[in-house]
Amino acid sequence: MGRTLVTTSIPYVNGSPHIGHALELVQADVLARHRRQRGDDVRAQTGTDDNALKNVRSAEAEGIAVADYVARMADRFVALSDALDLSFDDFVRTSVDPRHRPTVERLWRACERSGDLYRKSYTGLYCVGCEAFVDGDCPEHEEKPELVAEDNWFFRLSRYQDRLARLIADDVIEIEPATRKREVLAFVAAGLDDFSVSRSVSRARGWGIPVPDDPDQVIYVWFDALVNYVTGAGDWWQDSERVHVIGKGIIRFHAVYWPAMLLSAGLDLPSRVLVHEYLTANGRKIGKSLGNTADPVVTATQFGIDALRWWLLAEVARTGDTDYSDARLTARFDEDLANNIGNLVNRTVSMVAKYRDGVVPVGAQEDPAAAALRAARVAAPETIDTALRNFDFRRAVEAVVRIGDEANRYVQAVKPWQLDRNSAELDAVLAELVAACRDIAEHLTPFLPAAAGRILDQCGEDVLSTPSPVFPRTVRPRP
Repeated sequence: MGRTLVTTSIPYVNGSPHIGHALELVQADVLARHRRQRGDDVRAQTGTDDNALKNVRSAEAEGIAVADYVARMADRFVALSDALDLSFDDFVRTSVDPRHRPTVERLWRACERSGDLYRKSYTGLYCVGCEAFVDGDCPEHEEKPELVAEDNWFFRLSRYQDRLARLIADDVIEIEPATRKREVLAFVAAGLDDFSVSRSVSRARGWGIPVPDDPDQVIYVWFDALVNYVTGAGDWWQDSERVHVIGKGIIRFHAVYWPAMLLSAGLDLPSRVLVHEYLTANGRKIGKSLGNTADPVVTATQFGIDALRWWLLAEVARTGDTDYSDARLTARFDEDLANNIGNLVNRTVSMVAKYRDGVVPVGAQEDPAAAALRAARVAAPETIDTALRNFDFRRAVEAVVRIGDEANRYVQAVKPWQLDRNSAELDAVLAELVAACRDIAEHLTPFLPAAAGRILDQCGEDVLSTPSPVFPRTVRPRP
């Protein structure tokens, strides 16, 4: 049995969560549930980045205390756990978690002992949306970057360029998909500049973790926020596979800056950095600052948790952005879940009730006509394992859908309603279909845990329960 630590990035709380946050949370939840199902000891964590400058400015815009604003917004992210049926073990809020500041200070001291922290004056363009310095206009945020001139602490990233290049090229730090690995290697090869790890107290409005022994500075958001992984992990940071699930916009911070900080501090490196693409609305990235967000709590309430989780897993591309709409969500729900898997379970339970008084036939002979269905059932576990290892959720759920497809084709081919009611042939057909439903429930568990439970409630015993819809029809979007 292995040990796996699964983490998400921690979002800023300068606005309410949107469906892009739901994507990352559901992906990480599936990875954690799948590893638990396979017998691994798993810890999954998420949280919120409370100390960002953009949070301060949002609080000022509302005219309320930063701590009150941040707490209110963080609660909305906490609420996603129930709204999305998540299974995280820990939630790290960087402004109030009592473990976090001491962890940040320990890492700062360790980097300081390595000689990798120094002060210097600089002038640069700063994008508040990215919480990072940029060379010109930010390609992701539609506000102009600010000219900032300060004397701050810097981290010697340049010292680690060659080591990082080798670690990434040799997959000591594994980055998926491969296109993102190539992107990071190109970024490193172009030359790494030292980066700022503090800001003045005045610019931070006094909000954030103070720099040790320098009360006029607070620790810059990325040095603070990235450390949340160690904060929540504790002893789990050692002797486990450390998996980060992140969006493509913050890949350099997680695949370059963070490993360099860990090397400096003498801590273990991330094992895998799994990078997802963006969700878009009418071709534009979904984001709080762009005002085109879809609220995942509202979506899950209106269309159902199963519909939302399934769309995020079955429809979102592994490479390239994916456009979200309510209509696309309901279409995918109908095609894969209601009309395929749900229909199969309902007709199977109904036929066992009608033809065998709800008793599942035992010792039934194998039906040669079920060869394609059995092949789909046999192939599914390895396909799912490989797909999730490769961060390919589409391929993983397709293995489950394929069982439903083949089982429904099998029903149409053998037409159980035309068979002799007392025949061994009908026993074989019903036994095959019940076995298929049970396999679907098992494989569906990491993706749609509640739905998997509903299938097992109807199909999991030797005597089946009364059939009821596994996937009730959802509310339809207005045209």
